[in-house]
Amino acid sequence: MADTRFRSLPFGLRFALRDLLGDPRGFSIFIACIVIGVAAISGVSGLSRSLSQGLAREGRTILGGDASYSVVARELTPEQRAFFEARGRLSEISLMRAMARRDDGEAAMIEIKAVDPATYPAFGAVALDPALPLADALAEKDGVDGIAVEPLLLARLDVKLGDTLLIGNSRVQLRATLISEPDKLAGGVGFGPRVMMTRKALVAAGLVSPGSVVRNATRITLNGNASDEQVKAFAKSADAAFPQAGWDLRTRDAVSPQFSRNLDRFTQLLTLVALTALVAGGAGVANAVQGFVERKRMQFAVLKGLGATGSHVFVIALAQVLAAAAFAILLGLAVGAVIPVAAAETLKQLAELPVSASLDLRGASFGALYGLLVTLIFALVPLGRAHEVPVAALLRDDTRSIKLTRYRAGAWAAAALLAALIILSSSDLKLGLAYVGAAALAFGALRGAARLTMHAARALPRPRDARLRFALANIWRPKSLTPALVVSIGLTQTLLIALALVEGSIHNELARADAGEIPNFYFVDAPKAEAPAFAAFLAEQVPSAKIEHVPMMRGRIVEVKGVPVEKISVADDAKWALDGDRGVTFSTDVPANSRLAAGEWWPADYNGPPLVSLEERVAEGLGLSLGDEIKVNVLGRETVAKITSLRKVDWRSFGINFVMVFSPNTFAAAPYTQLFTISYGAPTVAARDAIDARLAREAAKRFPMIVSVRVKDALQAVDKIAGQLALAARAAAGLAIVTAILALASAVASGQRARLHDAVVLKTLGATRGWLATAYALEFGLVGLVASLIALLAGAGAAFAMTTMLMKIDFVFPVGAVVTITAAALAVTIALGLAGTWRVLSRRPGPELREL
Repeated sequence: MADTRFRSLPFGLRFALRDLLGDPRGFSIFIACIVIGVAAISGVSGLSRSLSQGLAREGRTILGGDASYSVVARELTPEQRAFFEARGRLSEISLMRAMARRDDGEAAMIEIKAVDPATYPAFGAVALDPALPLADALAEKDGVDGIAVEPLLLARLDVKLGDTLLIGNSRVQLRATLISEPDKLAGGVGFGPRVMMTRKALVAAGLVSPGSVVRNATRITLNGNASDEQVKAFAKSADAAFPQAGWDLRTRDAVSPQFSRNLDRFTQLLTLVALTALVAGGAGVANAVQGFVERKRMQFAVLKGLGATGSHVFVIALAQVLAAAAFAILLGLAVGAVIPVAAAETLKQLAELPVSASLDLRGASFGALYGLLVTLIFALVPLGRAHEVPVAALLRDDTRSIKLTRYRAGAWAAAALLAALIILSSSDLKLGLAYVGAAALAFGALRGAARLTMHAARALPRPRDARLRFALANIWRPKSLTPALVVSIGLTQTLLIALALVEGSIHNELARADAGEIPNFYFVDAPKAEAPAFAAFLAEQVPSAKIEHVPMMRGRIVEVKGVPVEKISVADDAKWALDGDRGVTFSTDVPANSRLAAGEWWPADYNGPPLVSLEERVAEGLGLSLGDEIKVNVLGRETVAKITSLRKVDWRSFGINFVMVFSPNTFAAAPYTQLFTISYGAPTVAARDAIDARLAREAAKRFPMIVSVRVKDALQAVDKIAGQLALAARAAAGLAIVTAILALASAVASGQRARLHDAVVLKTLGATRGWLATAYALEFGLVGLVASLIALLAGAGAAFAMTTMLMKIDFVFPVGAVVTITAAALAVTIALGLAGTWRVLSRRPGPELREL
C-alpha cells in the first residue's frame, strides 16, 4: 500500500514520508507550539470578522435606519426635514447627559435617550421588565411621565419601580427596567445608566436650552428596499443639497466608525500577542528539529555512506519537518475556526454585540503563513547540520567545524518575510512597525545576552564549589541550552511584564483621583447666566478648592485648507479629532495645562478675522501648519479660521483641555454654556468621597440643569473597560506562557543524551542525586535570571512607550507585580529543568556505562 501511495513521488520525498510515518517520535512539542500559535492568530482574526459581519448584517437595526444624521445643540431645519420626509420614514431621538435625583437630594448622572414611541424603534424591539409596550412605559399618567431605566440606576439611588425621581424641572416615574435596546451600540459608550423617556418629557424637563449639549439624531429608512449603493447615493444627494449642514452622518454599512477602528486595533494587538506566543514557541521548534537531527544522526550517516549527497539528506529532513508543520498548521486552523463559533453566543449575551460566526480566509491564510515562516526561521539552521556534516563527523557527533552561513541567511530571509508580512497586514502601520522593531530588539538583546552569558561563564574564575563549576560549564559548553532558554523565557516574560506595567499605569490613574492630583468633578452645561452664581456656590461648598471654568460649545472640522475632511488623508492618531463634534472654546490667554509649541498667541484685545490654536499632534496628523486655514461648523454656522499657533497639551492632567481654542471675538456672541472643574484634597480617601457625595447632592438640588461628572467614576468606567480588554490580552499572553513552557521542555529533552553521559560519569565518581539536582538548579536558575533581567528592561521600555506615547498617561513601575512575575518565571524554569532531567537523575550508572 505504501509503495502504491508514494511510488510517483521523488525519492527524497518518498523516503521522508515513509520515515516520518514509521517513526513520528519527537514532533509532539513541535506540533503543539505551531498549533497553539496558528489557532490563536486565525481564531482572533475569525472572531473580528464575525463581529464585523454581524455589524454589517444588523447595521439597519443597530443604526435605526438606513442613514442617521445628527446635530448638536440644534435641530434640523424645516427644509432639511422636508428633504428627508420626501424620501423615507423618519425616526428621531435626542441624547444628552443629565442628573436624576431623589427628593432628599441624592443624585446620579444619567444618559438620557428621548424617543417618540410611535416611530421608535424603527427596527428590532426594546426589551423591558416588566414586559410592557414602550409607549405604555413612557406614557404620561396623572400628569407624570414614565421612564425606563437600566438596573444600575435603581441600585445607585436605592429606588424601585413605581418610585418617582426629579430630572431637570420635572418629576418622572420609574415604570420599567431597560433590558436591551436594538440601537445601543450606535449610541457609543456612556458614563451613566441609560434613562429612556419621550422627547416631549425631555422638553418639559427644561433641560434643552441654547448651548446645551444635546445630540439630536434623525434616522431615515428609505422608501423601498434600498441597496447599499442607493443608500450611498442618497447620502451624496443630501450633502449636495445642504453643503453647510455640518451634520454627523452614519450609514448602515458604517454604523460606528470609531468602534470599527478600535476593533481593528484591538484585533491587531491580540494577533501580535498570539504571534509572540508563536515566536516564543519557536525555540521549541528549534529544539525539536535539533532533537530530530540528533535521533536520525546514524541514519543520515548511513545514507551519506551509501552515496547520498548532502542535498538529498537535507531534502529528506526538510520534507519531514515541513510535513509535520503542515499537519500542525492545518490542525491549528481547524481549532481557530471553532473559536468564533464558540465565542459568538457569549459575546451576544455578555456584551450585546452582533456576532455572525464565519470563517476568515484572509486571517487563516496569514496564520498559516506565520506558522510556516516561524518553522523555517527556527528549523533551517538545525537542519543545515544534516547537510554539511561529513559522514565521519556524524558518526563521532562532532559538528564543531561546520559552517552554517547559508542556512542562517535562509533563516534571516524568512524572518524578513515575516516582518514584512506583519507590517503589510497591520491596520495600524505604526503599531506594526513598533511591534517588529520591539520584537527584533528584544530578540537581538536576548540572543546577545545568551552569548555574553556563555562567554562570561567560560571566562569566570573556576569556583571552588564543584556544583557551581559544573553548572557554569553546562551554560557555555557546545550544544548548550542557554540560547534557546534565554529566548523562549525572555520573550514570554517581556510580554507579561509589559502587560503588567500597562495595567498598573491604568490603575494608577484611579490612585491619582483618590490623592486629589486631578480634578474631582467636571460640571457640564452650566448656563452662561448662572456661571457667577455657580462659581460662588462651589467656593462656598469647598472654600479651599481650585475652581476653573471656560466657555464651551460643540463643533466639527469640515474643511482643511479648503478641502473637505472626507477627501484628505488623516494619520491614525488624529482621526479621533474628526469623529463627530468636539468641544471648542475661546480664550484671551494660553489655557492652563498647555504651552505654545509654535507660533504666537493673539493679543487680549484682538478683534480681527477668526484665529485658532490647534493641538500640535492633531495638526500634524491633519497635515496643518502655521498660516493654514480650517473651516469649522459650530451650532450650524460655518467659520473659517487661520492657524496662528500650535499647543502641546498635557492630557494627563485631566484638566480642561481642547483641541481647538479660538480667538475671543470668534464666538463671543454665540449661545454657549460654561464648563467647570473643581479640585480639592482631603486627609483620607473616605473624607474625600464624603465631600464628593455632599457636593454632588447640593449641586443637583440648587442647579438641577447642570450635570456633574465625577472624574473618579469616569475613570472607574474606563478602568472596567480596560480590565475587560486586559483579560483578553492576558488570555492571549497565557498562550505564550504555554508555548514557552513547551519550548523549555523541548530544550531540556534535546540535551538528554549529553546530560545522561555526564550524570553517569559523575555518579561513577561519587556524585549523588541531590548533588546533581543542585547543580542543574543552579544552571537553570542562572540562565533564567539572565533572561529575566533582559525581559525586565525590554518589557519596561515597551510599557513606557505605550503608556506615555500612545495612551497619554503616567508610567508607573509596580515593583510587587514585576517581582512576582520574575520570581514565578525563575521558579517555573528551575522546576521544569529539574523535571526534565529527572530521568537522568534516576538512571543507574552501570547499565548506561555498558551502552557508552
